[in-house]
Amino acid sequence: MRLLCAGGACLVAVSAALATANAQSPARPNLSGFWSAGRQVPPDVALVKALPPNTVVLADAGAVEFPVGEFGGLRPKPAAAAAARTWKPDHDMTVDRVCLPPSIVYAMQGPFPMEIHQTPDLIVMRLEYYDMVRLIFLDGRAHPPANAPHTKVGHSVGRWEGSTLVVDTTHLSASTITNNGLNHSDKVHLIERFWLGNGGKTLMMLQEFEDPDALENRGARFVGWDRGNDFIYPYECDPSFAANYQKK
Repeated sequence: MRLLCAGGACLVAVSAALATANAQSPARPNLSGFWSAGRQVPPDVALVKALPPNTVVLADAGAVEFPVGEFGGLRPKPAAAAAARTWKPDHDMTVDRVCLPPSIVYAMQGPFPMEIHQTPDLIVMRLEYYDMVRLIFLDGRAHPPANAPHTKVGHSVGRWEGSTLVVDTTHLSASTITNNGLNHSDKVHLIERFWLGNGGKTLMMLQEFEDPDALENRGARFVGWDRGNDFIYPYECDPSFAANYQKK
């Protein structure tokens, strides 16, 4: 399993900070159930301090959208920056593109609900956004070979560190980092940590990602979902929306 920084120092530091943050939570909590739309949550000061110095915390979770040319402190490499500079919203509002799902690097921070089904060896996350489904394997398997198919949800393996679920994802196809044209490559590596807060009423996530092909630095996000009692509805993206958009 690849680590996000040399020697694993920052991984150990973040894990230690999380152990302190959720010391009162039961080990291996049940994350199953309905979780309402993702939203911005205040960054945990201890966890931010534990991140490596080349990591920027993006403040775009939930309904927040960056203006054109703003990437929340991420420093794209020349090719990624050039592509982002030429991007316009109209480029994604075409019949052949409007229903293409984004990467989960972007989708997980969006203002949409999700549903989690948890077993000892497998966790399934059903996102309402683009009807995306994630499988997180907890049975000790490794990631597949580098030439295995890449998808928008990638290949995820997980483990428990106390009451925190740590998810390691690779094999993501090139796609969205931010809403305004900045994309990652298929070399992106994603680490997510999930834990319960607010007496089990809130699901918290610290997302970290790095991409040697697209980014000079690393990105992180803090996202929260509130426990609810509702359903995941079909996203049912309609390509005709693009045609109507172009007529405006």
